[in-house]
Amino acid sequence: MHIAVVGAAGMLGTKLISHLAKTKMLDGKYISKITRYDVVLPPPPPQSSFAIETLFGNLGSQSEAETLISSRPDVIFHLAAIVSGEAETHFEKGYAINLDATRHLLDAIRLTNGYCPKFIFTSSIAVFGAPFPEAISDEYFTTPLTSYGTQKAICELLINDYSRKGYLDGLALRMPTICVRPGKANKAASGFFSNIIREPLVGQSANLPVSDTTRHWHISPRGAVGLLTHASTIATETLQNRRTFNMPGLSCTVAEQIDALRQIAGENVVQKITREPDPFIEKIVSGWPRNFDTAKAIALGFKSEATFNEIINVHIEDELSAMV
Repeated sequence: MHIAVVGAAGMLGTKLISHLAKTKMLDGKYISKITRYDVVLPPPPPQSSFAIETLFGNLGSQSEAETLISSRPDVIFHLAAIVSGEAETHFEKGYAINLDATRHLLDAIRLTNGYCPKFIFTSSIAVFGAPFPEAISDEYFTTPLTSYGTQKAICELLINDYSRKGYLDGLALRMPTICVRPGKANKAASGFFSNIIREPLVGQSANLPVSDTTRHWHISPRGAVGLLTHASTIATETLQNRRTFNMPGLSCTVAEQIDALRQIAGENVVQKITREPDPFIEKIVSGWPRNFDTAKAIALGFKSEATFNEIINVHIEDELSAMV
């Protein structure tokens, strides 16, 4: 099996490739090759029993997309995007990367006669906009309140239509916010959810730009990789043209996050969190959904963490234990 990971230099792409290098299999089939694709240099590839190819490029052109899929990967994980805060600030850049590049990739696949790969796309809960019901189901209509959410919603529709026409076998996963993200803070408006856990755990301060009552939907990086790999095993012919699903996650408030941190690491660590409101971040986050009904995804076998303590412990096990 040949797998392509678009956006391979990002945190999720790196985690996914490392996981596949360890398991050596996907959907019951041995992996023969992984193609890593990104506009920037990914980290060194992990040790593996199969070939790991690295390609650089920008899907801003149709020809570049055609080059990427010329070897006809069996499964394509499309993870590439610029994040919410950056897409909101840089309007044209957001549409070029989050929408146009995806369309180029889908059309390159469509124009390759007889090629129909499994196509796993990371969408976002940002496709929904306030006001919200108590828990959002898959049938709730999409009214995004950010450009990022709009771009993701358009891509969902494209994947549904291209799958309906038989050009690809696609699934769009509305991913929870990934927390705790390792590494440095990025430009995502949701970044503080990770910052207020990650930095205090290593003795650094982190600012909380919203109120403690802010509620959000989370999953760990390990859990997110599990969602992606499980998606590749879904028998899509049973889905009745429904190709987009809300992924399981954990709904909790910032106060509950901090309390979990206190239980695991103590009050001295919690004291590293400062509070300075940011109206720009507050406005974006206030338009995001907070809780979901994911019964359909759970019935398909998708899973997530049940408590925020679990999410913090995943971060400690996967990121901090190696530093000791």
